[in-house]
Amino acid sequence: MRRSSSILIMILSCLALGFVSWHLTFELPAAAAQSAQSPELVRASNPVPRVSKPGDPPTLVSSVAPPGSAMYVAKRGDTLSLVAHRFLSQTSFLTSTELADAIRKASGNPQGTYLKSGQELIVPGILPAPIVEKTIPVPRDFEVRAVYLTGVMAASDRGLRIIRRWRELGGNAVVFDVKDSDGSVNIPFDHPLAGSHHIAIHDLPKFTHFLHSQGMHAIARVAIFRDERLVVAHPELAVKSHRTGQPWRENGKLVWTDPSQPKVQEYDIAVAKRAAEAGVDEVQFDYVRFPAEGDQKDASFVFQTAHPTWHRSEVIADFLKHAYAELHPAGVLLSLDVFGIMAWQRPVDLGHTGQDIVQMAKYCDVLSPMIYPSHFFGMDGIAHPGDAPEHFIGESMKRFELITKGSDVVIRPWLQAFRWRTKTYSPKYIEVQVETAKNTGGIGFLFWNASNDYSKPYAAMPEMRAAKGQYFRGDELPNPVQAGLASNPAATTDRSGIDK
Repeated sequence: MRRSSSILIMILSCLALGFVSWHLTFELPAAAAQSAQSPELVRASNPVPRVSKPGDPPTLVSSVAPPGSAMYVAKRGDTLSLVAHRFLSQTSFLTSTELADAIRKASGNPQGTYLKSGQELIVPGILPAPIVEKTIPVPRDFEVRAVYLTGVMAASDRGLRIIRRWRELGGNAVVFDVKDSDGSVNIPFDHPLAGSHHIAIHDLPKFTHFLHSQGMHAIARVAIFRDERLVVAHPELAVKSHRTGQPWRENGKLVWTDPSQPKVQEYDIAVAKRAAEAGVDEVQFDYVRFPAEGDQKDASFVFQTAHPTWHRSEVIADFLKHAYAELHPAGVLLSLDVFGIMAWQRPVDLGHTGQDIVQMAKYCDVLSPMIYPSHFFGMDGIAHPGDAPEHFIGESMKRFELITKGSDVVIRPWLQAFRWRTKTYSPKYIEVQVETAKNTGGIGFLFWNASNDYSKPYAAMPEMRAAKGQYFRGDELPNPVQAGLASNPAATTDRSGIDK
């Protein structure tokens, strides 16, 4: 009897144990699946035993993330790129591609497109707090050696390769679009007139910190009064037509806000101040002028009623006086892009654009005339101006130096880094422009290429750098940030230095 009872008790115990095991088998995955609906970074505190093969002793594999990293547990359907995109804002990385590569290396190089559910990944470069970047002050005669990047390019992997390559070759600055000439604002910007907009540079302080970590002077370009996006959304801010009372069009295109409209001026200054708050070192105004083409007699502006005795040049000077007062306390430099033709001071050019160089020089630190040789068609009796860089760079610089004599403004020219209207565009073409500008009073230079192709400046820089003092002094930031952001140094270039 006792033997039968013992057997019965054993059978019941086994059944109970089996039921508990069966219950846990189905309940735990369900709970895990439910918690995986909200992916998050987790920090495990205890080593987790792993068994490689049946019969092997358990191996302790630590799930504690290294300092500055965090552990992420993958869910069904995850890919490395998806995880990187999801957590980019929490890290020091600038692009999701760079972060995905770093996660792969830190996590044992997982293979395949999709991650396994429950797979642990190490996410490196976790920031303890959002980056707050400060301007690195430099004197106005700091010698800038810069290339230009669109906002979209600046935020891309190719843009980062351009920046690193330019730095490696001797560049020390980048001009990048915060607000482009179509009115696109490339950074987060909360303003009643901005509305919803595509953001290319999601974290400007982080991007500025990266530039500083590379020893680069950060120049935020703000295209101001030419703003198609703003006038389409707010036609009341456009230049008006005398004939119709409707928004005026330049050669059939609706692109210009009224430079004398206070709301427009305040909006553009607000964009510039936002960039300054993010730690850029210089704000550069482009399109700081009135429209120069189209039916000028039909164009009506606010100032013609508010200040009937003013000319266009007085509107521009008054705006710059106000902008300079707003921006300079932040420690940033203010530079202005101006037409190269303004060095000739022709009354028709001044009357249309309002770019009185003598007045503008009072309210900025740097003037950057756009003295691309190819743009001087019909000047000085030269049939192919694009193939005469020495003449037009030299003549322009001498004239700008003369009309700004007595002011403290620095002349830092935009130079041609594109082959339009020239058959001689080459590394030598680059060198001639840089040397001529320096020998005629220029301090530093900016290279413009709308497609951001700087193959010729890349090729010219080693020779210019080796000829110490002939082409440029070689100024560097006084206090560059020592600790750089995490980055992927494996940029691929061919022998000519052109980014792949």
